Amino acid sequence: MATLSLTQFLTLDGVHQAPGGPQEDPSGGFEHGGWSVPYGDEDFGQFMNEVFTRPTAFLLGRRTYEIFAGYWPKQTDPDDPVAGKLNALPKYVATTTLTSADWAGTTLLRGDVAKEVAELKGSLDGEIQMHGSGGLARTLLDHDLIDTLHLLVFPVILGAGRRLFSDGVRPTAFRHTAARTTGSGVAIHTYELVGRPEYGSY
Repeated sequence: MATLSLTQFLTLDGVHQAPGGPQEDPSGGFEHGGWSVPYGDEDFGQFMNEVFTRPTAFLLGRRTYEIFAGYWPKQTDPDDPVAGKLNALPKYVATTTLTSADWAGTTLLRGDVAKEVAELKGSLDGEIQMHGSGGLARTLLDHDLIDTLHLLVFPVILGAGRRLFSDGVRPTAFRHTAARTTGSGVAIHTYELVGRPEYGSY
């Protein structure tokens, strides 16, 4: 059985929208696209390269898939650890709108996403990785289907944009298992799913 990990870029106020560029996702009038780019130092690159040594498959939301599919198939350097994995490994896309996908190795998941992802985890081995895909992540968090969170928290507040942990997310407890900070100040935290929170009183 496979595990499912999520690597997510977040601002200090929890925004995950459009970290990679001004035109990445301006939906909702979002004007702050590209907020992660100034912090992309060597430490950050090393962490991302480490992440991409592990996957056996990828699971993406439709918006993230389209961003990736517009860029990574054109990156053909055999020594690029990110492009090599993204282009070679199976990719599963949760979508209600796509009817076809040109990127080699892509399978569309068009049914009940929680059911299909649970079945996917049961049929594969190793680590299925999600990157970004905040809307899909929210749905899967509500069904306890994400086993590991890698949250990269950037030292910036935007005050607007889509947030990963917004009102209504299912109360969930995690165990903190790793932490590091890049030279540019990105705090990288890893959490493993525990289950429901426990409560007490002081």
